[in-house]
Amino acid sequence: MPNNLISILLPVYNAAPFLNACLDSVLTQTETNWELIAINDFSEDESKQILEQYAQKDQRIQVVQNTEKGIIPALRLALEKSKGTLITRMDADDLMQPQKLAQLKKILLNQDDCQISTGLVQYFSEEQLGQGYQNYANWLNELLQSENPYTDIYKECILPSPCWMMRKKHLAACGGFDNDIYPEDYDLCFRFYKKNYKVAVCPEVLHLWRDHPTRSSRTQKHYSNQRFFDLKLDYFFQLDYYFSRPIVIWGAGKKGKQLAQKLRDRGKEFLWVCNNPKKVGKEILDVKLMDYRRLPTIWQPQILITVAAPDGQEEIQAFLDQHQYERNYHYFYFV
Repeated sequence: MPNNLISILLPVYNAAPFLNACLDSVLTQTETNWELIAINDFSEDESKQILEQYAQKDQRIQVVQNTEKGIIPALRLALEKSKGTLITRMDADDLMQPQKLAQLKKILLNQDDCQISTGLVQYFSEEQLGQGYQNYANWLNELLQSENPYTDIYKECILPSPCWMMRKKHLAACGGFDNDIYPEDYDLCFRFYKKNYKVAVCPEVLHLWRDHPTRSSRTQKHYSNQRFFDLKLDYFFQLDYYFSRPIVIWGAGKKGKQLAQKLRDRGKEFLWVCNNPKKVGKEILDVKLMDYRRLPTIWQPQILITVAAPDGQEEIQAFLDQHQYERNYHYFYFV
């Protein structure tokens, strides 16, 4: 294989309005030792023609027609066609900062015990950007610069999917894109967590996320349930669950009820606490809600927190800290 060649995996579906800008951001990278494997995922607009025009101008760009519809088959095919020892991916509606590939490569190769390199991200939009997106980017950037980004893996996907790089051998060791599980980036993060892969972070914004009305996260059914309880529970029971310890749900709002139903569907018994006096003592799904202050009387609970409000989480965290509960052992944020 070419020495430290970077293979950029790029699924493309109906991205014509943004594709030129995306490809230009790749071409202007300060790192030049790369190949771009662009998979046309049965686009119905001018995406294929745009890709072919760029491929004619730059031999580092390879255009391949997908053989099975979907982003996971596209990523799988792109990885199969890749020749590089280093792998990263890109979204067709986003932009790379000029130093992105160089910085990710430098961090990855300079740390022997690092399996994944990443950087900070920033949303942008031609229209007004929603506060929720800004909050998510701020949360993610803060988390990435913390001591252990896996701490909040049951909250959200803790790596920006188009802003990581790793050696091909390490990606293959955790299954690559073999799983047909959506959201594919979140599932992959859990497999990184399972492998205990170390993440090294560049403290610069390397990737620009574009928000627009036809963005996949807004329109595709695979991303419709932003809480992804099924995925979280699958990995929780694989990686962090102790069968001899009781599960406790904290929170009786919409999310708490959804999580309770998911557990009930799996045949799992659970206790239920909340800090709303009006709900304490009531029964939901035949489980009586208890006051959260009874938690210290429960032996070694595994608490799944579904309260998303920041002020509510602050109160919960203060209580947990007071009683010396350990994060990702005694409690997990399922929000």
